[in-house]
Amino acid sequence: MKRDGPLGAVLRRVMAAAPAASVLTVLVILLSVAAALFPPLVLERAVNRLTAGQGVPLRLALLYLGLIALSGVLESGQNVMITVFGQKVTHGLRSALCAKLRRLPAGYFTAHDSGRIASRFVNDVDAVDSLFTNGIVSMFADACRVVSILTVIFLKSLGLGLLMLLVTPLLFWMTRLFQKRMLRAQLDNRAAIGKVNSHVPETIRNIRMIHVLAREPYMERRYDDYIGESYRATDQSNVYDSLYSPIVLFISAAVISVMMVGAAMGGGVRTFFGISVGTAVAVIAYVGKVFDPLESIGMEIQNIQSAVAGVRRIDEFLAEPERALPQGAPPREDADPAVCFDRVRFAYDGGEEVLRGLSFAVRRGEAVTFVGRTGAGKSTVFRLLLGLYRPQAGQVTVGGAEAADIPDACKRRLFGYVEQSFHPAEGTVADQITLFDPALGRAEAEQAARLVGLHESIAALEQGYDTPIGRAAFSQGQLQLLSIARAVAASPRMLLLDEITANLDSDTERRVLDALERAAAGRTVLSISHRLQARERDRRLIEM
Repeated sequence: MKRDGPLGAVLRRVMAAAPAASVLTVLVILLSVAAALFPPLVLERAVNRLTAGQGVPLRLALLYLGLIALSGVLESGQNVMITVFGQKVTHGLRSALCAKLRRLPAGYFTAHDSGRIASRFVNDVDAVDSLFTNGIVSMFADACRVVSILTVIFLKSLGLGLLMLLVTPLLFWMTRLFQKRMLRAQLDNRAAIGKVNSHVPETIRNIRMIHVLAREPYMERRYDDYIGESYRATDQSNVYDSLYSPIVLFISAAVISVMMVGAAMGGGVRTFFGISVGTAVAVIAYVGKVFDPLESIGMEIQNIQSAVAGVRRIDEFLAEPERALPQGAPPREDADPAVCFDRVRFAYDGGEEVLRGLSFAVRRGEAVTFVGRTGAGKSTVFRLLLGLYRPQAGQVTVGGAEAADIPDACKRRLFGYVEQSFHPAEGTVADQITLFDPALGRAEAEQAARLVGLHESIAALEQGYDTPIGRAAFSQGQLQLLSIARAVAASPRMLLLDEITANLDSDTERRVLDALERAAAGRTVLSISHRLQARERDRRLIEM
């Protein structure tokens, strides 16, 4: 990750916004590491007193128990602080990504799959969270723990310190080797399970054809092959897992044996390794503590490596070119014409020209319908009106203001847009109408629903307007009425209607058109139509 990259800048801002959490996390980690060093030292003193024929005072025993308890509390606090720190990073990063979405041009969303964009907010942000909570920060804590233990062992015995210095890299290398092999086996197992999960529904979906062509043995062999792949991968992972722990225990026992043999060579309290019996007991405790963080560091390195791809994708997303946020003056309410296209030429990136010198004007309060073949540019007219794109030539004005320069905050009071299909948002039925706009309350939502004739249907729901949208069994026509209510809730001056009855039957279409007539009263209305309804024949038509 580059220090001066977009992600790096965001992370620095997040940590700068919460300096107390960053400092407290580091402080708790250091205190946890330090506290874990003291119980073996107290135990060393107690054993040395026993070997010298002295009693162990009660305060020493209580101190030992207290230090163990303190070490456990600080270790729990360390885990809590690492989690809190990771959540702050995750929250700040997702907030930065959401803010980035507002600044991206419309062309970005047409050129990139929505699932991949969503994965930036979910998978890639989770990878960055793992990078900190189970990667960098945790590795810092475990590295401090390993270094502090080796330092204490060196201070207690130079010979044993050198021995640990030789063993530790060997143990770490072996840990990484086993982890890589186990990870590869786990990935192979996931791939095999994926094949099994695809094969079963495929078999069920095509079961008649399989019977007709007598392909049952072939499908069975394929299933057996996939199950066999999964078995072999799982077996390989289990073999590595079963070998690792005994090897670690053997190395630990070997180190302790060498130390004990060395301790026995001196024949007195002091030995060739320069340790007493109490020190030997303390060092045994330290040796046991050094293996767990070494194993964790191996996994943390793996997490960091896995997160690198997510970090790069987020960096690329944050570096995407941004649109200039519109800062123009809001359109005038008394401007006439309300909409004007003056010799507009437009082409999407890398494509052919869609509009070639289009000119027309729509007077305030007028209703017009755009007709023409598919691909003639009818939807493009709406996108230019909404300011999603800027024409390559000519001018698009709404209420006398350049459409692409109208501030975003003005647009919902200016435009009410009804699409072919209703797109729900997570929330209640009322939220579908207000779209979480703080300026729109329950009164505005009910007024819009009454206008389109949907109030009684909503009131009959189990929780009325507070019913979650997923539990409101609306018909296709009711959803389209809800879409119209959403469009008029903010009392816009203009309605944009994009083939709103294309997917409706004749009875439902009539109901929707009745609601639309009420919603369109006193407003400028622009609609797109591939087929002309009877009610539209009196409107002015614009051929595309």
